[in-house]
Amino acid sequence: MKPYTEMTAEELTAELASLKAQYKKEQALGLHLDMSRGKPCKEQLDLSMGMMDVLNSDSDLTCEDGTDCRNYGALTGIQEARELLGDMMENNPKDIIIYGNSSLNVMFDTISRAWTHGVMGETPWGKLPEVKFLCPVPGYDRHFAITGYFGIKMIPVMMTPTGPDMDTVEKLVSEDETIKGIWCVPKYSNPQGISYSDETVRRFARLKPAARDFRIFWDNAYGVHHLYDDRQDYLIEILAECKRAGNPDLVYKFSSTSKITFPGSGIAAVATSPNNMEDFLSHLRHQTIGHDKVNQLRHVRFFGDIAGLVEHMRRHADIIRPKFEAVEEIFDRELSELGIGSWTKPLGGYFIMFDSLPGCAKDIVARAKKAGVILTSAGATWPYGKDPNDTNIRIAPTYPSLQDLKKAMEIFTLCVKISSAKKLLAEKKA
Repeated sequence: MKPYTEMTAEELTAELASLKAQYKKEQALGLHLDMSRGKPCKEQLDLSMGMMDVLNSDSDLTCEDGTDCRNYGALTGIQEARELLGDMMENNPKDIIIYGNSSLNVMFDTISRAWTHGVMGETPWGKLPEVKFLCPVPGYDRHFAITGYFGIKMIPVMMTPTGPDMDTVEKLVSEDETIKGIWCVPKYSNPQGISYSDETVRRFARLKPAARDFRIFWDNAYGVHHLYDDRQDYLIEILAECKRAGNPDLVYKFSSTSKITFPGSGIAAVATSPNNMEDFLSHLRHQTIGHDKVNQLRHVRFFGDIAGLVEHMRRHADIIRPKFEAVEEIFDRELSELGIGSWTKPLGGYFIMFDSLPGCAKDIVARAKKAGVILTSAGATWPYGKDPNDTNIRIAPTYPSLQDLKKAMEIFTLCVKISSAKKLLAEKKA
């Protein structure tokens, strides 16, 4: 089909009339398809139901080192869980603290602790006149919600196909001591699904921040979330790279099993340097006597070892891979020739990023909602919910059934066409 950008006003008018008629038919179906969050589907959750059977009232809940998981203790987590997540995160178990059910909660606590008590003896952030954070965009809305909650000024840094614009990151971090951190989703990023290049990781490890309490918040949420066995992104391990660069304390690395087993009932972890770990523990000792060791043991007994976890993730991939491929096929079929949008084709993670023509994203999302397809709010991938170009939309393919997803994406592409045709027609008439 002829690209919309090459159509005359008369052709766009005719196209728009046809599209609107089709849209009315879709609205009449009365659909309600919620794709607003990147949640596992029922079939994915079913993969972990065996975890409910690995422990019962007859089970020995004693760890190899003699720790009784029914009682207090093990502030850093049971050794078996540290080893399992250490293998998953590619870190030494001694550098890991196992937490509760959510890495997002650990990140919130980490910001909160810095706010009230500072980082390794530095002035608490809450007592400073201004605190800033770098926010790669498009990025993860819940990261931005945390820094926004504390009133931290968020500075957008554009993402590139190899990660954040490191020229900008290096310049800002080295010149401004009020910049205390940066959010990162380094592998299969949210929402693009891209992974940081080797050069990007090395440049992060070699940052020279003006603030001694600057930290990289390295949220490796999708480290083992591959879609393909034979095509997988590789990420340099950041803690080892920081150590080689003489910056061992620069990074907090977060991960969890939230989209591996049960979201809300998994286990989370932070990996960091010995100095940072002692700083964490100096506060954690006042917060808890230990996290849920029974749940930690349940995860260890269920997976056995990293090989069991990797095989489990292959089964996840078998379920969601057809969904990602369906979205890409529909986008290619419906939009590739029209010149009205672009999208990513990730090899892992939970999202596909769609960029519309400037000024169309909010209209597309609103129009889709009226036809029964609920998407992540336009602008959510930017700090304060403000996408300056109104182009970015996050697509979350995992939760709906394949049949529902295909229908939702057909409606979505229809909405993209209507919004784009309207915009281009208005420009021609202006």
